[in-house]
Amino acid sequence: MVFAFTRGSFGVAVGTMVGVAAPLAAALAQPAPPSQGMPQGVPVTIVRAAPQDVPVVLRNVGLVQAYQSVLVRARVDGTLDSVNFDEGQEVKAGDVLAQIDPRPYQAVLDQAVAKRAADEAQLANAQLDLQRYSELARSNFASRQSVDTQHALVAQVTANIQGDQAAIDTAKLNLGFTRITAPVTGRVGLRLVDAGNLIHATDATGIVSIAQIKPISVVFSLPQDTLPDVMQSMQAGKLAVSARSANDQTELAAGQLQTIDNTIDQTSGTYKLKAVFANADQHLWPGQFVNVALRVRDLKDALSVPSAALQRGPSGMFVYTVTPDNAAAVQPVTVTQDDGKVAVIATGLTVGAQVVVNGQSKLQNGTRVAPSAPAAPKPQAS
Repeated sequence: MVFAFTRGSFGVAVGTMVGVAAPLAAALAQPAPPSQGMPQGVPVTIVRAAPQDVPVVLRNVGLVQAYQSVLVRARVDGTLDSVNFDEGQEVKAGDVLAQIDPRPYQAVLDQAVAKRAADEAQLANAQLDLQRYSELARSNFASRQSVDTQHALVAQVTANIQGDQAAIDTAKLNLGFTRITAPVTGRVGLRLVDAGNLIHATDATGIVSIAQIKPISVVFSLPQDTLPDVMQSMQAGKLAVSARSANDQTELAAGQLQTIDNTIDQTSGTYKLKAVFANADQHLWPGQFVNVALRVRDLKDALSVPSAALQRGPSGMFVYTVTPDNAAAVQPVTVTQDDGKVAVIATGLTVGAQVVVNGQSKLQNGTRVAPSAPAAPKPQAS
């Protein structure tokens, strides 16, 4: 350390610390060292564009319908004696659901049977008379006219017997209609009429409805532009259909496309499709709205990025890419398909391009970035 002494105007010695002042000034003039661990740009998350097999999926809202739906009605008039089902019960085709008082129809059947017996007795007598007249006519003891008349009587009584048999068949049929059976297998709804009521074949309300829900169907619509692609894929085999919850997070059932409607709705430019689901766990119910996903085909080795990377600008879709010197670059792209999770890129990217999937709100073309890979998903506790 060096001290310099000078004499002032009053003869007082003044000392200056020359050895301290110079190093201090030099230290203040140097820039501060960079802080350790601080990022040098906007933190972003990146992934690399890579080829993968991506399913082509068409989506829309569908309406669940019973595979078969029947309103059970009475086919004859009468008093409803009994109702033989519980509301909500699973029934099979042929099960007896209700019973109408059969006694009036049994009486009609008995009358028809008695009428046929009387006509059969008359036919037997007429045939004997015809035989007698024929023998007498051969000996010229009876006219030919009497023989012909007897022939006509036999034919008339025979026709009466045929009419009697038709009446018997009708009476048996009406008697059988007093036992109301399930025409299809399914689940019965709420009872529409109680035992003891007088019901008619013309009643519009019916007795109960039956809905077949195992299997069950879903009807949905798609734009007409997708029809050629769907038709071509159907020729190759059955197409998979998924029914999902309203929030599209849960798959309720998996099934197959059954058929396409034969017309296109001119007012909306859409066509209807029908899918069938086994519905063994009964997650689908008639009248329910579901999100339908129809898997048409798979795009092999399609260049893909997460849908979160896509941005929309005045000129169309674009993504932010990261250059080798860690700068953001706006890259216009053409998207073939975007299902909300994976976007298929037709043009604009190459395999291995680093694409920003998080942090785009702070980026512009040329912004310095601090890229990092997405965090691995945490293992779920068992």
